[in-house]
Amino acid sequence: MTRAILDYFKCPDELVRLFLEGNLSEKAGFFRFGTQTTCFGRTSGSLPASMADQNLPDLSAAAAVSGPHGLGLRFDPTEVVDGLRMERYLESAHTCQAEAIKLLQGAYYTLRPVLPAGVRTGVQRAYYKYSRKRCFPAWPVDFSVDRVLQGVLAAILGNQPGERVPFIWFWPDGLQSCAVMTHDVETARGRDFCGCLMDWDDAYGIKSAFQIIPERRYRVSEAFLESIRGRGFEINVHDLNHDGRLFHSRKVFEKRAARINRYLRNYNARGFRAGAMYRQPAWFGSLEISYDMSIPNAAHLEPQQGGCCTVMPYFIGNILELPLTTTQDFALINVLRHDTVKLWLEEIEGIASEHGLISFIVHPDYMLSEPAQRMYKELLSRLAAMRSAGSLWIASPGEINDWWRERAAMRLVRSGDNWQIEGAGKERARIAYAGLVQGRLCYFVDDQSPTDRGRVAPVQSGRGY
Repeated sequence: MTRAILDYFKCPDELVRLFLEGNLSEKAGFFRFGTQTTCFGRTSGSLPASMADQNLPDLSAAAAVSGPHGLGLRFDPTEVVDGLRMERYLESAHTCQAEAIKLLQGAYYTLRPVLPAGVRTGVQRAYYKYSRKRCFPAWPVDFSVDRVLQGVLAAILGNQPGERVPFIWFWPDGLQSCAVMTHDVETARGRDFCGCLMDWDDAYGIKSAFQIIPERRYRVSEAFLESIRGRGFEINVHDLNHDGRLFHSRKVFEKRAARINRYLRNYNARGFRAGAMYRQPAWFGSLEISYDMSIPNAAHLEPQQGGCCTVMPYFIGNILELPLTTTQDFALINVLRHDTVKLWLEEIEGIASEHGLISFIVHPDYMLSEPAQRMYKELLSRLAAMRSAGSLWIASPGEINDWWRERAAMRLVRSGDNWQIEGAGKERARIAYAGLVQGRLCYFVDDQSPTDRGRVAPVQSGRGY
């Protein structure tokens, strides 16, 4: 029951004691843990609902203490977190309507290469209009995983008045949150525009990552790859040919995965993103990658519905998942028809308040117009300003992967009456404390005074974030 919370916070094992009250239901379903946190899993004491839009039982009041066993819960937090991150809740939504939508999506992607841009945009707008009716995951950003873990920690602290739980802070050097910029290159025109994107990114001191489609779409020369590497930018593999069929069947996937792995080696790439964010997370192990970037936080504007419901990186086996946590540029400009960065800024603010990963996809293919370029430069300026203010770490996917793996291997050990961090990279790590102030969960970094906002989340650290 404790694995998810220990992995998330990197706190000492002995400080998180949980036990299950009662027997779990045979079937998993939806329930709440607090008024704003939707969960999916098995429950005890009350049956979960089959759909997220039904009247959901709230199990937050069921937490109890039973002597040395710690906090009693009527669900398993690790099962819930895994079910959300791996999108297992979608299995309960396999209705005839859902299957029909899946078939229509497949037909659309088959015809997509020959459809005019206006037709594609019209189809996507219609799909979005339907998608907005979904109540779960929340749009534009869903924090369910983060809030259920915060809620469990708050419940533990609620039964230990005045106590604080030490943990290893999420980002290096005590920074509030992290941002990453990625560019998926989908056409020859986009490939030829990569130099301009690198110029703009460099102007704001941002090293981004370019995801390259190896086959069919355009010629990938060594000179092109070296033009990216030579400037300190990162290269990853983007699908195989971006035809929407990578996950059509396990047989198809395994055959294509072998070819993708050859390109990963040839490009000296460690990361991967599937075309159109199609995904089967349980199959990722066949790819020779260190990290993946194929799972959206809330997939309302993606061809495949779902979402991992977290703004933090997490491991799928030995592969680190870096979820997409903001709206893609094409959807923002062409589907939602926004001509300002207002939505991006709202997403940044919300994710930063949860100390999460603010991840972007900006395609060179869609940056060819002056309005799009103006919006992108405004976004870069805002991110650079947050970094200058000392609140944001802007990193490449590879740098985040390295840090998150180092943090995962660190541990907190007692040193007299205090705690210290052991493990590679500890010089950049910071000890933080989780505590309650007037019943509200707060984070204290370096043992400074707290600033808090909200009961469980968003939470604020002691450095005036």
